[in-house]
Amino acid sequence: MRAIWKGAVSFGLVNVPIRLYSATENHDVQFRQVHREDGGRIKYQRVCSIDGQQVSYDDIAKGYETEDGEMVVLTDEDFKQLPSRSSKEIAVEKFVPADQIDPMLLDKSYYLEPDKASTKPYILLRDSLEKENRMAVVSVSIRTRMTMAVLRVRDGVIVMQTMLWPDEIRKPDFATLDDDTTATKQELAMADLLIEQLAGDYEPDDYEDDYATALETLVKAKVEGGEVKTAPASKDESGEVVDLLAALKKSVDKAKASRGEPTETQPAAEKGTAKKSAAKKTAAKKTDRTTTKKAAQKAS
Repeated sequence: MRAIWKGAVSFGLVNVPIRLYSATENHDVQFRQVHREDGGRIKYQRVCSIDGQQVSYDDIAKGYETEDGEMVVLTDEDFKQLPSRSSKEIAVEKFVPADQIDPMLLDKSYYLEPDKASTKPYILLRDSLEKENRMAVVSVSIRTRMTMAVLRVRDGVIVMQTMLWPDEIRKPDFATLDDDTTATKQELAMADLLIEQLAGDYEPDDYEDDYATALETLVKAKVEGGEVKTAPASKDESGEVVDLLAALKKSVDKAKASRGEPTETQPAAEKGTAKKSAAKKTAAKKTDRTTTKKAAQKAS
């Protein structure tokens, strides 16, 4: 694994330098949109919905749409005014009982690895969390924005899980559950019996993603059967490449212009003028060199 962040866990006067690793990865099969006839990839352009013109990345800003459909365009200066933090500290706010943290609040998971010199305080924190059956509620700044998270122990390693804010959890509002419908004693007894029949321990290896397995087998069979398409190189370059070529072309033209050479973007008349100007400069340089040479000869 590759560390994505370096910092330190701090609680009281204790500071534990750590490295952060993504603890999960998505194995969902990724598809591409292609042309059914030749397998060519479908490309999308950034087009303004008002004037229909293609927009370069330099002209794209962030906009906030209000409830009545109006758009507020935000600039880089606007974002600089927002509160941001770039601290490399994972600050422990509280140690709370583990059962007080609703799993619904938990978001992304990360492994924390200690530096060699901080192994002992890391183990101290890990063992204390396990012994007391508690989680550490922490504040951490990731990508300049502060968020809340918890530290807990899993398989002997401290795991940090970022948390959603309380107002990001939707409240269920199901009218049918407000009815005075209740289960009878006989129904509860049968439900208890069914639960008992299906009771057991969770074994991760008992489950597999049969869809991904079947899809992998299907794709493999098509490859082995020669059912593949090699799409020819696209005639239209992507917007990014076009922009890059345009930038390089402008740089070349600018360099040529500084030397008095004609550029590709100049009209024919301007090119002629540029050529004449360049010729004059060359003649002037020759005259200067001749004058200097004669003066040197006369002086000798």
